[in-house]
Amino acid sequence: MTRTYRPLLLPLTLALLCPMVGCSSSDPEVGGSSDSSTSTSSSSGGNTSSSSSGGNTTSSSSGGNTTSSSSGGNTTSSSSGGNTTSSSSGGDNTTSSSSGGTTEKFSFFVTSLVALQELSGSQDGFGGDLRFGETGAGAGLRGADKICATIAEKSMPGAGAKQWRAFLSAVAGEDGKQVNAIDRIGEGPWYDRLGRLLANNKEELLNDRPSAADPAIIDDFPNEDGVPNHQPDPSQPEVDNHDMLTGTNDKGQLYSATATCKDWTAKSGDTSEGRPRVGHSWPRNFGGGGFPTGGGSTGAGFPTGGGSTGAGPGGNINMANWMSSLDEAGCAPGINLLEQGGPLPGTVTVGSGGGYGGFYCFALTP
Repeated sequence: MTRTYRPLLLPLTLALLCPMVGCSSSDPEVGGSSDSSTSTSSSSGGNTSSSSSGGNTTSSSSGGNTTSSSSGGNTTSSSSGGNTTSSSSGGDNTTSSSSGGTTEKFSFFVTSLVALQELSGSQDGFGGDLRFGETGAGAGLRGADKICATIAEKSMPGAGAKQWRAFLSAVAGEDGKQVNAIDRIGEGPWYDRLGRLLANNKEELLNDRPSAADPAIIDDFPNEDGVPNHQPDPSQPEVDNHDMLTGTNDKGQLYSATATCKDWTAKSGDTSEGRPRVGHSWPRNFGGGGFPTGGGSTGAGFPTGGGSTGAGPGGNINMANWMSSLDEAGCAPGINLLEQGGPLPGTVTVGSGGGYGGFYCFALTP
């Protein structure tokens, strides 16, 4: 607060005169403002209220909610990742966050292991059964979409209201017809939780890595909190978790009739359920390890490059492609975050090749 100091005589004179003639708080030299609003403040999260023209203003210097109005519109802001709504003249509200991304742009993420464990109620996640309470034809896809929306809402309140779609193909949808993942996700653009571009359109998506993606995320897609998924806990070392369920080829279309865990409703691990096709949220270059870097293959039977066929588990291998990299060993729930060279034939889980049954979520509109 700025104060004006006057000669000692004036305060003494006012003190003597006020009882006789009255002193108005509207006197700009005494204090107050031209209206009846009151103002309080807090330096550690308390609410602050003031008004300049009828709008209410609330502010906090350490993450409290802030509301202000310049001509009747409500404005909400947060300095530490909270949701922000602003209006300069009572018009449409927009939502943003100074350090946590914006709901206008938030339209892509990788489902984190922690989120899938929480929603499934299991430390092993959902496996290949993504129905999430849905029933009937197309239940696997609808359930996966609902998982996406639920996770988005938990990460950023309000974002769950968008139409979220899991990037999954299926042999048959609700109408009994084939479903291609690329046809489910809208036209773009898509941004991560922190507003970084993944792709402007489908053409950019249809590459091993999205061609126009922000350099910070192109080779390590982020989870719902905007954290690179290769190292979801920054305090811990990187983990081998890049296998993401898609059931999809490198054109974004259904990979095969056995690549979708019975259209995302199966999790026993029985061979009749097939082997889910997965993409890589971050690319792998082994440089002479179990997965070679050239177009050939080693004795381990894991070739690289689009469309090449391997003799061992994994099928057609492309270690760089985010949509279609290899075949997992089975549909059962399971997590493998240790590098072991590829899907393990005897471990029939969605995570046997380096993952946990995660998948990609896209909003139809940014």
